[in-house]
Amino acid sequence: MSIENIEIAKTRYQQGINAFEGGQYRQAVEFLETASAMLTRNTRLGGEVQIWLATAYEADGRVDDAIALCEQLKRHPHAETSTQARHLQYIWKAPKLQRPKEWMTEIPDLGSISDNGNKTKLVFNPSKSSNEQKKTPEPEYVDLSQVNTEDNRFIWVALVVVALTVLYLVWLSFE
Repeated sequence: MSIENIEIAKTRYQQGINAFEGGQYRQAVEFLETASAMLTRNTRLGGEVQIWLATAYEADGRVDDAIALCEQLKRHPHAETSTQARHLQYIWKAPKLQRPKEWMTEIPDLGSISDNGNKTKLVFNPSKSSNEQKKTPEPEYVDLSQVNTEDNRFIWVALVVVALTVLYLVWLSFE
């Protein structure tokens, strides 16, 4: 394996990571597959690339490919790679839990709203009808005659302490 091929593989590996982190999973798979093909799979770098490739497979919706790759990587000579493969495979093979509908938040599709300048108020509350929605509460007014407006002695004590500290520091600087 030439040094030039290793450098190209490292470049593709970094491009794959960047694409993955940018949410472009299909492109990440392409870059990482290219890098993996250019490297010896039993090396530390080859294992890292394959772990990223398995993660990209899973993110791209190819869970079976990710699990199959992790099955191969469990026998990788580099201990960290085989451990990561075991952990990932364990997570991906775990049964999917059913969440109650009350725990889920539905996000409305805003793609159907046109940008023609019309101001449309979109109200979405699946648990209440439009007639039952809460009205905005009236602002609370505070009676100023009930508010304590006297000077607080703590402020004066704090100002004196700060002034004494500053004077002490100035005195120390002249010694």
